[in-house]
Amino acid sequence: MKGNFFISQEEKERLFHTQLVKYGVKFEKAAKVAKILASGESEEFWTQEERRLVTETCEEWLKAHKRHKQLVSLFQYIKR
Repeated sequence: MKGNFFISQEEKERLFHTQLVKYGVKFEKAAKVAKILASGESEEFWTQEERRLVTETCEEWLKAHKRHKQLVSLFQYIKR
C-alpha cells in the first residue's frame, strides 16, 4: 500500500541535518546543506557555491557512511 505523506520543509531540513551530523559533517556545514537540500529547489537554480558545498558535503557523508557500514559488517563477522 502506498501512503501519501506530507513532510514540511522544516522537517526535511531537520532529517537531512541529523543524517549529515550523524556521519561526521560539522554542525554548521550540515545546517547549510540541509537547508539547500530541503528547499526542493532544482539543482539548476543553485549557485556555484551551493553546488560545491552540497557536493563536497555529500561526498564527506558518503565516505563516512561506507566506513560505518564496513565497521558494522566487521563487528557482525567477529561476533560469530
